[in-house]
Amino acid sequence: MKQGKFIQVLMVLLFMALPIAALAGKYPQSVMDAVDAAKKATPAVTMEQFKAAMDDPNIWIVDVREPDEYVAGHIRSAINIPRGLIEFKIWKKVGYPDKTNMDQKMYLYCKAGSRCALATKSLRDLGFTEVYRTDIKLEEWLKMGNKLVK
Repeated sequence: MKQGKFIQVLMVLLFMALPIAALAGKYPQSVMDAVDAAKKATPAVTMEQFKAAMDDPNIWIVDVREPDEYVAGHIRSAINIPRGLIEFKIWKKVGYPDKTNMDQKMYLYCKAGSRCALATKSLRDLGFTEVYRTDIKLEEWLKMGNKLVK
């Protein structure tokens, strides 16, 4: 009988914990709202435009994921400027302070599209005019037969 009671209590605790576990790993609505607002406020490029840019030295492909993600595999010709530092690290890349090119064309990508939307908005807010986000999900990129390089 004691074992039956123990199992009952355990089941109740498990049942109560399920909703909490289901929410684990999700972000607050305010974060998702910020991502949605950034996507609405920034222009995106198509997959065809993105692929063509890989061979165009005048267009930078910018991977805004963390350095360890980049090293594990990135899209060919991409440079890595992490989302958390892009507002600071971009300046050296665009020639600041001598010949700052605020019109440098850049296509930003990340793992699923959220970080690149936020980074694109940040750079446009700083005055960069030719920054575009991509809604590439790397998993889909690979499923389409495209490769990552290390």
